[in-house]
Amino acid sequence: VSVGKSSLLNALAGTEAFSTSPLHGETRQIERTAWQAYDAGGVFLIDTPGLDEVDGESREALAYEATSRADLILFVADADLTSSELAALRQLHESGSLVLLVLNKSDRYSSDERDSLLESLLEHAGDMVPPENILSVSAAPAPQTVIIVDDDGTETATTRQPEPDISSLVDRLWEIIESEGKSLAALNASLFASRISDTVSQRIMETRRSLAERLIRYYSIAKGLGVAVNPIPVADLAAAAAIDSAMVYHLSQVYDLPMSRRESGKLVAVIFAQLALLMGAIWTVHLASSLLKLTSAGLSTLITASGQGAIAYYSTYLVGQITERYLEQGKSWGEGGPKLVTEEILAGMDKNSIIEAAREDILDRLQRST
Repeated sequence: VSVGKSSLLNALAGTEAFSTSPLHGETRQIERTAWQAYDAGGVFLIDTPGLDEVDGESREALAYEATSRADLILFVADADLTSSELAALRQLHESGSLVLLVLNKSDRYSSDERDSLLESLLEHAGDMVPPENILSVSAAPAPQTVIIVDDDGTETATTRQPEPDISSLVDRLWEIIESEGKSLAALNASLFASRISDTVSQRIMETRRSLAERLIRYYSIAKGLGVAVNPIPVADLAAAAAIDSAMVYHLSQVYDLPMSRRESGKLVAVIFAQLALLMGAIWTVHLASSLLKLTSAGLSTLITASGQGAIAYYSTYLVGQITERYLEQGKSWGEGGPKLVTEEILAGMDKNSIIEAAREDILDRLQRST
């Protein structure tokens, strides 16, 4: 059942500025009108879709977008708050917005019932909304049946539409605008700028992660192929270290935290130290495969070469992921140091699937080049 948001705004506006309907979810887009009651101007009433509409996720998102830009929010209910309404109210409160909690359709309740509801709202939402900002109104009171008695005693039944009862809300809005209007607008502008800054920062970080992932895969496959086709035994190892260092150097450019070639080499050395056990096993397999090349005059099968290349791919992929975490944290390992970062990266990786996918990719490339 509609709580009467649009009806309340119409009552404030003094005109039918917003569409109303007994059906739930009548408001489907953001609408606004100037509040003519405020002589100085510059105050607008904005109607948004509800926050709990069935199949209304996009409209709910629209409502949150609008409230994030509003200086003051009227959170309208027509009974005690549901759990979803409480959650929405808390989200608005935590965003720093000034909220008035308005109990609409108060004409449906007796005085005792209305007082009881206001007490319940204060009990449930008092940590988010102060008592002076919890109000009751009747934006569109139900028509009343009136019996008119003529002089001759004839009774005639008729209906009368009572005037909206929103005086307590109007008074409170005037108090806030007069006493806090400028500071409230300044605060909201600051909060909005902060949200914009956070959004931009998040998008920049997402772009950097996407570029970094492509860069890491590029260097991983380059190293894997280089190791697989290198006809000179053992020399693979020196080339591998150079590729890792070059990758780290370019990752630092992506994250706008540039490092020199020397710094990149030192960072690779730190990462290798943390991967000592794992990298020791990798280099053992790598060296054995290189020796196999030596005993066969540098000619190994495509299967052997692709397997060796896949291990090289994995080692560079590891270095890239660890470096990326280091750069995302502002060229810092954090409180746990490089050991903890390395452990977390390793724990989140499926080594076997990465190596197998790399082996198939390298083998396919080698077969197409022969």
